[in-house]
Amino acid sequence: MEISKIIVIPEGKICDYIDGKSRNDTPEEYVRQTIEKRLVNEHKYSPSQIKIEYTLQVGSRKPRADIVIWEKGFVEKTQGTIKLIIECKKDTVDAKNAKEGIDQLKSYMSVCPNCEWGMWTNSIQKFVFRKYLDDHGNISFMEYNDIPSANGNLDDINRPSRKNLKNASDDNLLFVFKTCHNHIYVNDGLQKQPAFFELLKVIFCKIEDERNIPQPLDFFTTSEERSNPDGQLTVQKRISQIFEKVKLRHGKIFDTNDEIKLKPRSLAYIVSELQSYSLLNTNIDIKGKAYEEIVGSNLRGDRGEFFTPRNVMTMVVKMINPQIDERVLDSSCGTGGFLVTAMSHSISLLEKKFSEEMGTKRSDWDSDTTRMFQDKISEMASSNYFGFDINPDLVKATKMNMVMNNDGSGNILQTNSLLPPHEWNDEFKTRLAEALKISKADLRNHKTIEYFDVIVTNPPFGSKIPIKDKNILEQFDLAHIWECNKKTNRWTMTERLQSSVPPEILFIERCTQFLVPGGRMGIVLPDSILGSPGLGYIREWLIKNHRIVASIDLHADTFQPHNGTQTSVLFLQKKTKEQKDLEEKSGVMADYNIFMAMVEKIGHDKRGNPLFKRDPEGNEILVPDTENKSIFGETGEGDITISHQRTKKLEDDQTKEVPEIFSEWKTQEGLGW
Repeated sequence: MEISKIIVIPEGKICDYIDGKSRNDTPEEYVRQTIEKRLVNEHKYSPSQIKIEYTLQVGSRKPRADIVIWEKGFVEKTQGTIKLIIECKKDTVDAKNAKEGIDQLKSYMSVCPNCEWGMWTNSIQKFVFRKYLDDHGNISFMEYNDIPSANGNLDDINRPSRKNLKNASDDNLLFVFKTCHNHIYVNDGLQKQPAFFELLKVIFCKIEDERNIPQPLDFFTTSEERSNPDGQLTVQKRISQIFEKVKLRHGKIFDTNDEIKLKPRSLAYIVSELQSYSLLNTNIDIKGKAYEEIVGSNLRGDRGEFFTPRNVMTMVVKMINPQIDERVLDSSCGTGGFLVTAMSHSISLLEKKFSEEMGTKRSDWDSDTTRMFQDKISEMASSNYFGFDINPDLVKATKMNMVMNNDGSGNILQTNSLLPPHEWNDEFKTRLAEALKISKADLRNHKTIEYFDVIVTNPPFGSKIPIKDKNILEQFDLAHIWECNKKTNRWTMTERLQSSVPPEILFIERCTQFLVPGGRMGIVLPDSILGSPGLGYIREWLIKNHRIVASIDLHADTFQPHNGTQTSVLFLQKKTKEQKDLEEKSGVMADYNIFMAMVEKIGHDKRGNPLFKRDPEGNEILVPDTENKSIFGETGEGDITISHQRTKKLEDDQTKEVPEIFSEWKTQEGLGW
């Protein structure tokens, strides 16, 4: 990458989003930077209205407020003219803390005569207050849903309109999800997993309401409703009516007698946190990160499940390049990240094609054209996207992820896909056959399930969950005992079955069985499969049945902080019967090149903290943020202002570079996909 201008930032420092100054990189600072981005990108405050670490006079003390904001156009920016104060704390500081909690914020608001609004947050709790004088002239505080945006419109705080729904920026949606889940966990007495599923129901209601065009939004609570029992009951009734529609639309996810079990107070709080955002239109990566992190912290099971990082999924999908009309499967779908990423990739191809057909770009489409495009997405999702998982909770989570992104929840099915097809339960077979437009009787055995063009998957790994069932094992060549001829170093399969086999080995062969001849897969595998001498028979079986297209060696920290297994991504294209017959007849394997790469920089360390590129002296590098224009920052010296280019750090992540290099190689090799 060529960088025309770089700025270095010392170890342990960050560049402030508002004023460009270097500040210590601390947990509190992470919260503040995220809020600063929300103020500018969501609430549309100008950076010239905002001051960071502003010194207040509180009696004889001179504390510094984290963020203060003035009305637009104010020339005299003094303590007396501050409109809004925000205090940001790390997540270990509780709102009730005597020194650093909400009382600190209220004391700051009290000494600023014109300060009407205040917000306190630690990323898992958020409180907003509006200051007023009671009948006796004493300062009082009313709790509100949110701070006002720069336009000062309070209506949107209470009941947002469709046109004013905001797209979440940076980690703010993650903050909201964490805040909501934490509120349920603390106030409703639910354990983590039940708390998550109650939150899921409310998110479904939010999306259902967004889809209910052109009717006014019903997913809202006013600040007054939120703050009194009668109002909370009103909100409960309103959201329950939306949930009835959700159950009709998603009958395979929710039972007809399902209901939202949250206390009215908690439900009103969660609605107030979610109501200003558009979950449908927020960037897929922001949604995905927020959703998968909250799912992972609540539903991570004991079956070797560790969810694939988003950058790895993006790399795999770009390399495998699913097309609009191809059937895509993840046979161990987890939270649905691979499917959402693949679907998003295909939608971008569909949008390009649709724009060419309509002769207009997306920003110029009218409502009818937009609806036609959405119908095409729904059609593609229902016909071409499939996810299987043995964990019913993860199936639910995947459906939610697909609904939140692309409305593609129809073919996410719960099953143990390693079972012989004749043992798959009737509901699974019925729904799968309907989606594939085949007869249920066609799904007879492991030789009659070749229906998918593309597979992207990360199967569960582990010797702790071996497969021992003979009925399962006898479907797979790789479950047999193989013997190696020491002279020729060739392996031969025997008739004898192994007593137990790790699931990832069987998943390789099951994925091959799912693929149409010529179909391709990208599969995450432990390196032992690719390198262990005793597993040479797997490699021989792979070469016999596939073209080995590529092998990407991933960094040891890829799945940290949850799992330290060394992994690679293997890209395979299934050979046709004719190709295999020809090779068997001639006794010569086809000769071809294999793309190989090592990802030595994965973008995070073993604790999961992000890593950024550095200069030779070890300082992090900042480059101009081309997505944001230059902004003005106050120097604090009279009326002088300076302009500075907003900057960003460069992630030290090589997964972004691999697909482009692979694409060039693929063209040279004559691979058409």
